[in-house]
Amino acid sequence: MTPASTVRETQVPAGTAIHATLPGADFFDAYEVPDCHPSRTALQTWLDVAARTPRWTQQLMALRNRLVQLVGLKALGQLHDQHAPASGAPAHDARSYRVGDRVGIFRIRHLSDTEVVMGEDDKHLDVQVSLTKHAVAGRPATVVVTTVVHIHNLLGRVYMAVVTPFHRRIVPTMLRRLNPPAHRGQR
Repeated sequence: MTPASTVRETQVPAGTAIHATLPGADFFDAYEVPDCHPSRTALQTWLDVAARTPRWTQQLMALRNRLVQLVGLKALGQLHDQHAPASGAPAHDARSYRVGDRVGIFRIRHLSDTEVVMGEDDKHLDVQVSLTKHAVAGRPATVVVTTVVHIHNLLGRVYMAVVTPFHRRIVPTMLRRLNPPAHRGQR
């Protein structure tokens, strides 16, 4: 594994919009990877991550969408689903998106060049995901993906108990694909 594909668990970056959502959270985690494209915006980097969703993750999301409807949760679609921004621009043009636009399974809640926070709420739980372009003096720039969940009831707790092991595998896998080594094919 090359340094560009190394993913590690980290702290939620202080001073970010997602960090402000931590009080009362029932679940949160953050993973980082070196930022091989520091000139790209946070949203463009998220679109790059989502476009590289592994097939097995897509299949799990399809299964999840079928099963959760049986217990009253929303079928969300796929992480890589493309929705044209309200501006009418092409879905792959990150500069055209605004707060409130849908990106894959989420709606944009906060948007800056260095951080995009997206989320989806329902009666069982509220989920927010952030991609932050994070730079600390003396260290290479990184991309940090943070997930924060606020659970509202027993069904939300059961859902998170089932989903968490998959989540802990999916996020690092997607981040590794953000900076794939030149000699490794996409799986």
